[in-house]
Amino acid sequence: MAAGGFCKLPNGRVVVALNLPGTAPGDAGGVRVLVHAHNRARALTRLRNLGLRAVYLRGNGAPPTPDEITAVLHHPDGLIWRTSPDGA
Repeated sequence: MAAGGFCKLPNGRVVVALNLPGTAPGDAGGVRVLVHAHNRARALTRLRNLGLRAVYLRGNGAPPTPDEITAVLHHPDGLIWRTSPDGA
């Protein structure tokens, strides 16, 4: 199950963060995907349109950090990914 969370911005938009596990068996690494959208549903739709079909956001256990929010807001596509933090 992918951990994740979201943060609602003052203008009503959201930044959604998802930690996706690695694909190789025994692989400790994973990917953290951050999406900026009008609402959570649209953020998940953007990920599904990119081929991540089984992505769901349940709960708010791993919301985006302020640095991640700043990065995704300044990215022209509003979508970034990076390696997962060690604790995720």
